[in-house]
Order: sequence, then structure tokens, then C-alpha cells
Amino acid sequence: MDRFDILIVGSGHGGAQCAVALRQTGFAGTLAVIGEDPELPYERPPLSKDYLKGEKSFERILIRAPAFWEERAVTMLTGRRVVSVDSVAKTVTDAAGAQIGYGALVWSAGGSARRLACSGHDLAGVHAIRTRRDVDQLLAELPATRRIVVIGGGYIGLEAAAALIKADKQVVVLEAMDRVLARVAGEPLSSFYEAEHRAHGVEIRTGALVECLEEQDGRVSGVRLAGGEVLPADMVIVGIGIVPEVAPLLDAGAAGGNGVRVDAQCRTSLPDVYAIGDCALHVNAYADDAEIRLESVQNANDQANVVAKLLTGQDAHYDAVPWFWSNQYDLKLQTVGLSIGHDATVLRGDPAARSFSVIYLKQGRVIALDCVNATRDYVQGKRLVAERMTVDPAVLADPATVLKEL
Repeated sequence: MDRFDILIVGSGHGGAQCAVALRQTGFAGTLAVIGEDPELPYERPPLSKDYLKGEKSFERILIRAPAFWEERAVTMLTGRRVVSVDSVAKTVTDAAGAQIGYGALVWSAGGSARRLACSGHDLAGVHAIRTRRDVDQLLAELPATRRIVVIGGGYIGLEAAAALIKADKQVVVLEAMDRVLARVAGEPLSSFYEAEHRAHGVEIRTGALVECLEEQDGRVSGVRLAGGEVLPADMVIVGIGIVPEVAPLLDAGAAGGNGVRVDAQCRTSLPDVYAIGDCALHVNAYADDAEIRLESVQNANDQANVVAKLLTGQDAHYDAVPWFWSNQYDLKLQTVGLSIGHDATVLRGDPAARSFSVIYLKQGRVIALDCVNATRDYVQGKRLVAERMTVDPAVLADPATVLKEL
């Protein structure tokens, strides 16, 4: 049985960054990354953007060149899914039954794309956008595809729609809620993006409930909505969130539910077992100390750095300001903070000029900003969020106000 001083489960952003940071901080012990993905670690955000549009090759989205891992003695165990953990024996077992021992375990397995619960969810022509394999399969079918229905009006769905309408496809986006981005942004931003997509030829339908997917000759042929209407579809893309990959840890006795619970040092309730990234359920100061999972590259990387420091004898805890981004058409959206629970919004700038910010307030304090083609607001607004500053909304709304001077 192989054994490593540190074993990292998951080869996404968090797992890769943890391995990189461990070597950068001087860790000299044996180190391995095991992941279900057959590829070496690669960036996930481009999958629904540049990679889907064919503007970046796979080699350009690798997190590090293949030689990097060899030169730093990071053993890459690709294409292997961990199915169980024994925290007493300090071993994991993969789907083939092979066991691997560890001194410390870092769980960075992320999540799998949430599937539709209705009939037809597993038909040919139904795709998620979570891995390179997902997108490669989608791209292989694209030449014979004309009509595409995207289920889910979040960032993944809208980014895919923006890429596919540019590929001269007919695209319909279905969102169950009353506006796109309803879970993550305020109404001004939702309205702006709905208008942008419609202007580019995407049909946006809100309040749209899917009853089932229809088939013809084993492939998806349409999406039946509640009420009976059927939208013809040669392809369906499902972007309705993820299911955190934590079952092996929970089965081993780790605390959690919607994710695995960790403390401010990313420790689970199991000895010498840490969890980071999309699957880590943590108390977040920027969400009023609510327990949340953050699905972002920033969160994965920052938590990875915390664990790397702890495992090399340094003190560290996670308290980073959350940030995200989305590219659609020629629009760069940059978000800082979490708008959860906001009670007021301030519009700064003019959406018609396609450069503006939405600032979110809670009890007068700045808790988040959504900045569209407004990088200066994003950079300078981070301090307002970090300091939980109280600012006169009229001052915030004036584009002539330089945020860093506040």
C-alpha cells in the first residue's frame, strides 16, 4: 500500500494550490494529489468561457505545466475516485479497491454538477459544464446542433448562452425564479444582463418550470414546461448548481450535511483531515457569520494556502474577502463581498453606458459590489467591504466620488 505524508483528494483549484503552496513553504515530505479527473490540474472558469468558445486550448488552461509536478515531487494519481475514508487507520480507498495511507488528508473534491430530477435527465444530448470531458463532449455534438436550451440562469448558464449564441446557435435560457442571477445579485444587475442577452438574440424565460425532457431515437428532442409547452431542443445544457462531493467524509463520521463542516483553520471534525474549496462548509464573516459554502476560485485558493501554512508549522486562519468574476460578451463582471441579506442597493454609473456598479448595503454598511466594466470601483470597493464601512448612499451613487478616498 502506498502512503504519503500528505494526501490531497481533488485535483481542482484548491487541491492544486495546496500542493503548490506546500512546496513553496518548504514542505519536503511525500505529497500526492488524487483526483477523479483524468487530466492534470486545470482552470475551471474558462470551461464556460474561452475554452467553450475555442479561444483557449486545453494546454493554455493548465494550472501548471506537466513538468512542474514532476520537478517538485508531487505524485499525481489521476483518474482515481476516492470512495471511502478510514480516519482511524488513516487510509482512503479508491473505486478500484486500492488503499492509500496518509499522515494528513486534505479534502478538495469539490462537487459534481447537479442533475435534473425529471424524466429524460440522462438522455444523450444533455450536458453539464463542470469538467473538460463535459465540454469536449458538448463541442463534439455542436456542429450537428441548431437549437439549444439552457436550464438555469446563473453564471454558468449565462456564460454558456453568450458563447453559444456567438456560435450562431438558437439559444433559450430557462430560469425557474423571476429573474436571472436571482440567488447572487440584485434586481438592477439581473435586468441589465437579461437585456444584454436578449439584445444578442438569446431568448430568456423566467418563472419557467421544467416538467421533463422529451426524446427521439434516444436523444433529447425537447423540453416540456409545466403547462405543457414543449421547446424543441437538439441539445440541453443544465446549469443548476453542484452537489458537494463529501459522502466519503460524512460516512467516516465527519460533521456536515450540505458540505463538510470546517473551522477557521479548515479542520474537519476528523483527526488530521482538512477540507477546502467548494465542499467546505464554513462560518463566513462576510455572510454575518452564517455557515456557507463558497464556490469560487478565490475561496479554494485562499483556504488551500491556510492549510499549507498550518501543515508546515505556521499559524493561519481563513478570513479572506470573497470575490468572483464572470465574462459575458464584452462585459467583465467583478464582484467583491457577499450580497446575502442586503436591504438596499445603490446604482453607481449608467447601465446604458455599459460601465456601472451596484453597491449592496445592509443596515447602512457596504457589504458587496457588483462592478460591470468598472475595475476601478471593484479594486477600490474591496476596502469598503473589508472595513464594513457606513457611507452615505448619495455619495456612493456619485461616479465622481473616488471610492478609495472614502
